[in-house]
Amino acid sequence: MSLLTNVMDHSLDDGYAEAAARKEAEGAGGMPRTVRAKLGLAAGLVLAALVVTVGAAQARIAAPTVAKERQELIDRIQRETAAADKLEGTVDKLRADVSARQREALKKDGGADRADLVGLLSGAVAVQGPGVKLVVDDAKEATSGGNGNPRETSGFSDTGRVRDRDMQRVVNGLWESGAEAVAVNGQRLTALSAIRAAGDAILVDNRPLVPPYTVLAVGDGERLSTRFQNSADGLYLNALQENYGIRTSISTEGDVRLPAAPSVIVRTAQPSAEKGTS
Repeated sequence: MSLLTNVMDHSLDDGYAEAAARKEAEGAGGMPRTVRAKLGLAAGLVLAALVVTVGAAQARIAAPTVAKERQELIDRIQRETAAADKLEGTVDKLRADVSARQREALKKDGGADRADLVGLLSGAVAVQGPGVKLVVDDAKEATSGGNGNPRETSGFSDTGRVRDRDMQRVVNGLWESGAEAVAVNGQRLTALSAIRAAGDAILVDNRPLVPPYTVLAVGDGERLSTRFQNSADGLYLNALQENYGIRTSISTEGDVRLPAAPSVIVRTAQPSAEKGTS
């Protein structure tokens, strides 16, 4: 009980009490006592209040201007996007017109059958027939590479991300296995097609694609599937699946439909004149 009584009677430590008394005696504690000190404190408070008031007023005045500029930027982006879409539609129409004129020129030069064959092999016309469907996707828990760019790591896809070089091997393996026409995510491949990386995206003819990557190939379905899976590129893809979790699936299809390539422009090549024998 004596301890509790002592705590109740001396709630403030003696040392703290002594220090407080010394400061009070020296005039170091409490509010300023001189007129000059009081005026300084008042001036400081007034200045702080003035700064806060001016800042709030400026923010209130600038708010409508900022909102207006933001809306103007949004409107400009929407206009430019609509203009870009319109131009892209015009480009597609012109490409279709060029392709039609090229086919007509081939028909006049070498006959309809030859024109159809050339158009099929070049990717200038849509095709359909039996084939295979190959789907390649990133691993479920894909991570970035050491330099922060998952598409440009060396060696295998140790990040769990499908790279442009992986897709190059897939496509080349299908061509080597007997594919007659190939498309990746709806993008028809031609002799001039390129598969590249740009940041975190894989580009096919400068058009970005997103996973999963669906590769459709026209050919003898069963034979094409077997030859690809037994090829070096098919084994490479299988190694990516087993070691790094990249997801793949391949199936034979009875009817595969591939669109025409968006742009097949002949600038240099010309039909050769057939020479008769004497």
